[in-house]
Amino acid sequence: MSEQNYNLAFVFPGQGSQSIGMLSELAAAFPSVRETFEQASECLDFDLWKLVQEGPFEDLNYTHNTQPAMLAAGVAMWRVWCEQSDIRPDWMAGHSLGEYTALVCSKALGFEDGIALVAERGRLMQQAVPAGVGAMAAIIGLEDHHVVKACADSAENEVVSAVNFNAPGQVVIAGHTAAVERAMAAAKEAGAKRALKLPVSVPSHCALMKSAAEKLDLKLQQLELGIPKMTLIHNVDVASHNAAEVIRNVLKEQLFKPVRWVDGIKYMHDQGVVSFVECGPGKVLFGLNKRIVKEADHMTMYDPATLEKVLEQLYG
Repeated sequence: MSEQNYNLAFVFPGQGSQSIGMLSELAAAFPSVRETFEQASECLDFDLWKLVQEGPFEDLNYTHNTQPAMLAAGVAMWRVWCEQSDIRPDWMAGHSLGEYTALVCSKALGFEDGIALVAERGRLMQQAVPAGVGAMAAIIGLEDHHVVKACADSAENEVVSAVNFNAPGQVVIAGHTAAVERAMAAAKEAGAKRALKLPVSVPSHCALMKSAAEKLDLKLQQLELGIPKMTLIHNVDVASHNAAEVIRNVLKEQLFKPVRWVDGIKYMHDQGVVSFVECGPGKVLFGLNKRIVKEADHMTMYDPATLEKVLEQLYG
């Protein structure tokens, strides 16, 4: 029998946490990891595990490959957790793409449907904005409202906006390449410590993604969606939903609206969550979450050693 833990949240990373060789140690210890990737590969008609383990990195970084790779990785880690522990979090969330992983792990979305959906999501995003037309940049060390103002002052009839509110003093902006560069300069003038262009080809979560969102909506309408078994907090509105149609709508809006990660983590903490576990490759969210709610316990698991550490901490 599994035991629901009201004070525990599992969170799933999105694009940017991928790496060649990720989950290799976990796969050596737990057969379900390879089985998960084999299941994904059948949906995609190519060997996803081989790409993740051998690269080339440029191919893994194509968004239509990154998205199913990260979803499969998060689900594989979750399946290992469920094999090793009877503790289940009462709360879930995912950063951008990670929201789809959370939907699969909360049993609202089938795994095969999720893999096919995010691969299509990646293709639609890439088609919406030709390479070089859009850009993203991280603004470090500037308050949110100053970043928003820098974008507004720099648009000049192009698109640039604050799209990922990742942690206090870390906001990502996206839009047309020239507008993003103007906003980076404006942010530096306003006192930002750093303004870093990100190595991505798609300007996610801004108005340039509206055409992709409309096409994604056609896929979402055909999708069988259930109600999450956990309280799943969405990026767009920092709320949980128990109606499939509402979930479809927030997934559509997520493509062109900001990821409110800070608000989501704070909300769960305010509701009584005292432990956050990042479930999936890397520790990006672990670092962000520690800055958002310093007083909570923060963990990450992506290999046998970190899995053991989380088990020890939660069973303590």
